[in-house]
Amino acid sequence: MNFAEPWWLLLLLVVAALAVGYWLMQRRRHRDVMRFTNLELLEKVVPRRPNWMRHVPTALVLVALVLLTVALAGPTAETKVPRNRATVLLAIDVSLSMQATDVTPSRLSAAQVAAKGFADRLTPGINLGLISFAGTAAVLVSPTVDREPVKRAIDGLKLAESTATGEAIFAALQSIDSFSHSLAGSADGPPPARIVLMSDGKQTLPGPDGENEPRGSFTAAHKAAESKIPISTISFGTSIGRIDLGGRSTPVPVDDDSLRKIAQITGGQFFTAASQEELQKVYESLGEQIGYEIRRVDASRPWLAAGAILVILGMGSALVLGRRLP
Repeated sequence: MNFAEPWWLLLLLVVAALAVGYWLMQRRRHRDVMRFTNLELLEKVVPRRPNWMRHVPTALVLVALVLLTVALAGPTAETKVPRNRATVLLAIDVSLSMQATDVTPSRLSAAQVAAKGFADRLTPGINLGLISFAGTAAVLVSPTVDREPVKRAIDGLKLAESTATGEAIFAALQSIDSFSHSLAGSADGPPPARIVLMSDGKQTLPGPDGENEPRGSFTAAHKAAESKIPISTISFGTSIGRIDLGGRSTPVPVDDDSLRKIAQITGGQFFTAASQEELQKVYESLGEQIGYEIRRVDASRPWLAAGAILVILGMGSALVLGRRLP
């Protein structure tokens, strides 16, 4: 716990002095009582009750003063609050390998269900856009807080040949830049942005070994890093996936290495998912990270409430036990 105005805590020294003063006063009072010569008369005048009870009102008031002093110092605490400003581009691989059935019922069908769940769980203030990519990349939905166009576009995803991962990243960066320019006149400026890229295989355009070419995935990742836009990548599928191409069974294993490197270059996170359930958990984790942020907020209210309650209890117990206020 931190404090906005910690100097108020110096008042705790005053509270401590009051406690010491009360203790000294009780010792002096005890000595004065023992000098009373007629002890039988004292027992008749002073009602018999447990000795500790007479200290209860003062103890409650002293503890209340401690709590109220802490409240004055402005305690703050970290808490998770929904983001009201952010841009997220979701890029989904729709290459032919996404028809593999190693993930039930197919990689694409499972990805569609999980992606729609991701859209639904994002906090309302997030602007979500959608990109599909195979041999080329297409911005299907520009960033918007309306989730329905995104979910309709996810339902309409169609398979195509090749995998141009670099083109997907460049398209996402361009969409983010266009959206940011549309908000250039706002007082808060453009919101922070992130790309979530889900793919099941290695880049094939401009070539499996062309990640560092001008339109390659690693080149695009470095561009995103320069723009301070992290890319969280999801490797979706298994190493035993196969599809039927021209009557031949063709292996389509996932490619963790390149997706992991894209995330590392940009400062994003790398995830793997081998089933629809695992993919949903990945999206849930991303939704928590993207949709919420940790802020330090005022935490004085509980201290104020507890202090006020103890003051009331202290005053009430003083009236009941001693028929006077402490």
